[in-house]
Amino acid sequence: MAIRKKATARKKKATSKKKWSGRVTETSDALTLEHGVFSQRSPRRIALSLKRSAERSKRRKSDPYRSAMSMLTFYVNRGGKNLPAARKRVLNAAKEELRSLYGKRSSGATKKRTATGTRR
Repeated sequence: MAIRKKATARKKKATSKKKWSGRVTETSDALTLEHGVFSQRSPRRIALSLKRSAERSKRRKSDPYRSAMSMLTFYVNRGGKNLPAARKRVLNAAKEELRSLYGKRSSGATKKRTATGTRR
């Protein structure tokens, strides 16, 4: 006689038509962005647009740099694997441009450590 495995009922999670990240983008109080800001080809234009939006916004809860960088990072993370490599390069270049517009250090720039482990 063949042994049958007990069938377990699996519940499939009902998928909604819209994802939470899309709802956040549409209804967020963080910034009011210019239309098509993330579809621009120039990293500088993206950074300037985000800076302008962040500085004009009265609804943001933190400083303009942080709000602009958060919105850009959210968009990159939301794209995930579906974001083409060329587009991701432009958006990451926009992050660097945004850092330079606000006089912040690049993420690649780290302080050197001495032999004792202290920073110079």
